[in-house]
Amino acid sequence: MDTKPKSLPFDDIRALVAAMPGPDEAAVRAVRARDAVLTKPPGSLGRLETIAEWLAAWQGRSPPKVERPLVAVFAGNHGVVAKGVSAFPASVTQQMVANFASGGAAINQICATFDLGLKVFDLALDLPTGDITEGAALKEADCAATMAFGMEAIAGGVDLLALGEMGIGNTTIAAAIYTALYGGPATRWAGRGTGVDDEGLGRKAAAIEAAMTRHQGHLTDPLGVLRRVGGREVAAIAGAILAARTQRIPVILDGYVVTAAAAVLHALDPRALDHCVAGHCSAEGAHADVLCRLGLVPLLSLDMRLGEGSGAALAAGVIKAAARCHSGMATFGEAGVDEKGG
Repeated sequence: MDTKPKSLPFDDIRALVAAMPGPDEAAVRAVRARDAVLTKPPGSLGRLETIAEWLAAWQGRSPPKVERPLVAVFAGNHGVVAKGVSAFPASVTQQMVANFASGGAAINQICATFDLGLKVFDLALDLPTGDITEGAALKEADCAATMAFGMEAIAGGVDLLALGEMGIGNTTIAAAIYTALYGGPATRWAGRGTGVDDEGLGRKAAAIEAAMTRHQGHLTDPLGVLRRVGGREVAAIAGAILAARTQRIPVILDGYVVTAAAAVLHALDPRALDHCVAGHCSAEGAHADVLCRLGLVPLLSLDMRLGEGSGAALAAGVIKAAARCHSGMATFGEAGVDEKGG
């Protein structure tokens, strides 16, 4: 008789987190050695220099290169929208996905500007997740399968991954995740999202508080938080972040909702986001507070709260410039420029 305990859907996720590779320190040393002889004063490029080190550490090569950047946008719908937490109906999610496909959204213009690839993933938009005020958003098996989908979505030789989302109601979902991970009250984490008025903001906070009460006693495990009060796009993003780590792909996080997926992984293991940078600080809610808790300093702060991966894509332009400056700039010897005297 086989007495071996059966594995649970999240066991493979926990195993991947436990086996995450670390940075390539040799690549970092090589970047620093080259940086020391480039035609500029030491440290004069500021964060662009540390970005080059970060790229090398997680790509495992020096000099680092950004040749196949990808913006991956995951779209999902949420049952909690029925509680009046958004200024827009759930149908807008599908309409915006169609807009992405036709090239009409802001993210399309940013990707074209910086020569970034763009993929948009429709996560069963005709089947919203469960209303988190009444039950779990997802079953454990469904949540794990959606994370696995996110892992597969980045296949194909990507060397820099920017993550985005689309989903009416998903700032409520993100705020619920933060409330579960960091404590309430819900009003601390709930923002105006797509522009809800004061009454809508009150409904949003009330829905989050109702979800905390409904799932009380089941929110101590970060993956349990994800499947009970999360959403498909958040689960897929968490899977993509984890897969990128195993495949040595540096990651740029977008705003409030994408960071909620990152926060779940960080709660599992504080090292889980070492290969990630925050693309920007969103104007939404308490994003700055969350980034501080995660130890992430945003590259940009433009008062954006659009989503779609827009802030991450803008930051990708900065990161491409950092890699190009490091690899393409001449050394003092190559340029025939005298180095600083002793």
